[in-house]
Amino acid sequence: MPIDYQGAKVPTCYATCSIGHKESHTLPLKFKAIADSGFDAVELSMPDILAYGKMLNSREPDPKDYDTLVDIGKSIKVQAEEHKLEILMLQPFANFEGWPKGSSERKDAFERAEGWMRIMEAVGTDMLQIGSSDAPGISSSLDELAGDLAEVADMCAAKGLRIAYENWCWATHAPSWKDVWRIVEKANRPNLGLCLDTFQSGGGEWADPTTKSGLVEGPSRDELDARWKQSLAELSNTVPPEKIYILQISDAYKMAPPLEAKVNEEGLRPRGQWSHDYRPLPYDGGYLPVQDFLQAVLGTGFRGWLSIEVFDGKGPEKYSDMLECSKKAMSSLVKLLQT
Repeated sequence: MPIDYQGAKVPTCYATCSIGHKESHTLPLKFKAIADSGFDAVELSMPDILAYGKMLNSREPDPKDYDTLVDIGKSIKVQAEEHKLEILMLQPFANFEGWPKGSSERKDAFERAEGWMRIMEAVGTDMLQIGSSDAPGISSSLDELAGDLAEVADMCAAKGLRIAYENWCWATHAPSWKDVWRIVEKANRPNLGLCLDTFQSGGGEWADPTTKSGLVEGPSRDELDARWKQSLAELSNTVPPEKIYILQISDAYKMAPPLEAKVNEEGLRPRGQWSHDYRPLPYDGGYLPVQDFLQAVLGTGFRGWLSIEVFDGKGPEKYSDMLECSKKAMSSLVKLLQT
């Protein structure tokens, strides 16, 4: 159910990775809760495809067994249609761009892209989310990063598909919206646009999980706020709305005690650790300037997809079931647009 905003109907979406916390919370039950709360679409997450495959076949499929994943995807498409949900996007495709030419990592990245495109066709979506790479050892050249994105965008175009490129705020070379926008501009492909995210920008430019204040430290608070407002104004004034394919919505908890300013055992940087388990719904205990970022994106003229993508480790304590959670999510979107 789209939300009315200044005479426009803003469509709503919910990431399947952001709802459910038990093995019994299967993908069809996720679809039902999301649909019953009035959402129009889902972002389909690869872990949910694998879990649904295990449910169908009694064993989890190999993530690179694309023949099997295509069959699973066809079954997922039927489930989505039964719940009258569009599958808006397949996600999250990680560590794609910037590998050295001729490397095994680059070969693997493009092979994965081809496999994921097959899954996209099976589930009936035309959009692939690629997150800016957090891999060490990749190229820092924006021209090379853009070249890889252009190449995969051309592969997608041949199948009528498109790419939403997202800044992950712990990425190696493209952690900000401005970085990914520069890369998208350089790549210059009609089917390559942006996936923006309130957490990735607010949590990257304004907040910091490793400081006691929870804010980026160095500049004064007034200077930090001024820089943030300048970034938002630049976003509103420079990014065409048609190049924003989706805006993901979440907040973040202030970390107390702060996270250690180092990579963890899994090789994940602090903001990546923060992202994985400390991202609640808006109005549910976080502190990021979510409304500011939403208004900046709307300031471009964007009236497209708003998608809930949360990772809340406290969720099981807060919500008795998935329907309660998805209804709270819808009410948070309505409140954001009405504030």
